[in-house]
Amino acid sequence: MAKRAHRPIVGIDLGGTNINVGIVDHGLGVVAGSRVNKKTQAAQGVTVVLDRIAAAVRESLDGAGLGTREVASIGIAAAGAVDAARGVVLKGGNLGFTNVPLAAQLTRRLGPRVLVENDVNAAVYGEWVHPRGAIAGAKDALGVWIGTGVGGGLVLSGKLYSGGFFTAGEIGHTSLLPGAPLGRRSLEQNCSRTAISDRLLALIASGHASMLRDMVEKEKQGLLAKARKDLREKGRLTWQFEGNKILRSKNIADAYRKGDELTHRVVHEAAEMLGTAIAGAVTLLSLPHVVLGGGFTEAIGEPWVRAVRMATRERAFPPECRKVEVVGTKLKDQAGIIGAALLARDAGKR
Repeated sequence: MAKRAHRPIVGIDLGGTNINVGIVDHGLGVVAGSRVNKKTQAAQGVTVVLDRIAAAVRESLDGAGLGTREVASIGIAAAGAVDAARGVVLKGGNLGFTNVPLAAQLTRRLGPRVLVENDVNAAVYGEWVHPRGAIAGAKDALGVWIGTGVGGGLVLSGKLYSGGFFTAGEIGHTSLLPGAPLGRRSLEQNCSRTAISDRLLALIASGHASMLRDMVEKEKQGLLAKARKDLREKGRLTWQFEGNKILRSKNIADAYRKGDELTHRVVHEAAEMLGTAIAGAVTLLSLPHVVLGGGFTEAIGEPWVRAVRMATRERAFPPECRKVEVVGTKLKDQAGIIGAALLARDAGKR
């Protein structure tokens, strides 16, 4: 058996929509054949999610030709507020977790030591520690991940910063429009992929022209047919309808690239709001580096990063702060996996 320092580490990125798993080797790459993706199915409860994580890890190990005794540890990046020292998810909004002892539960199911950290903290750690990361070696930086929700992570004075309540960086839950109707006040409620999707669906339903209309109607008809079949054959629905999944990041990105006017307007409005919030953080902490990640950022790509960068620089204060670098993720969909593995590797050193 290889020395512990050279043994691979399991990295898990646990989000509200997907569970992504990979094995990270001592060269900081994801082992070929080890990538596994499963739907989280958070609506089915904590036990189901834990069982699905364990199953995904076993599949990943099988793909890499490894057993649990051959890995040094497991790192898991979980959406929500995390007490990393105790391995507990204090509150995972999109996961439905409250005070879940995730580290202990996964160690019981799988065997190796488990380290738990907030998902965006882990992704930012990956982008910061990995030599090919977008903010590699930065002393002070903010990471903002846009997907099902909006999350953030901070590096301050050369350390990953969690704060006194373990929630530092949760920029998505800050109030952006306090006078807006309920459900439209926070950054996440306006700038996440879910929010952008919901806004497009509402505008299309109210009569705004968009090339997405036909795709949306086709998707709705498919879901209705699926529901009728389930009710006819099984007497109940065997799946949960999630309206915001009708328009996914790839659909929005496709319409954006094809020049759909409505999509451009909604995406750029979200980018302006996101840039406004980021500018506040840059001003408050005098941050020279910001990295954007998450499924929505990856789908839209550089046009989204450029729009957020412009909005951030327009609003940051003083003028020196307008030099802030706003860049897209380099590790992309591997950032959470690699970051979680690196955190597990570095546990006790930070």
